[in-house]
Amino acid sequence: MPNRLKNILFILICSSFILLLPISTYASHTSDPTVSLLQNRISNNFSKKYCNSIQNGLSKDEAMTSAIIKTENIITFSFNPQKKWIEKEDLANQISIKVVNDCGRSFGLVGREGIDYFKKYFLEIYEKTTPDRNLSN
Repeated sequence: MPNRLKNILFILICSSFILLLPISTYASHTSDPTVSLLQNRISNNFSKKYCNSIQNGLSKDEAMTSAIIKTENIITFSFNPQKKWIEKEDLANQISIKVVNDCGRSFGLVGREGIDYFKKYFLEIYEKTTPDRNLSN
């Protein structure tokens, strides 16, 4: 019986430490809802411009370059302080998902493979089109 009492006492002490002394955590800026909203706005804007360009007969390279430049200009002239917390890889992934879901079927991109292909293509053209810029700065 004394061992059982010691075990219960030990469990209570440990539990109280866990509850009373929370672990420090650091919040990521990318988990900030305002950053997510800004990324959504940017990816929606890009997708709309890219899909419209494809529907209007531009080649995929012309549509990509045009959408990147127009979207980059919006980001550059935005006064939203959250833009500095946007991660290029996260935004590229979100843009790829949006484009593939919105108009990917029209040029043969579907599912995870389509998203991965478009993301790689987007980042490649982005680097060529705007080598001195960084999507968020």
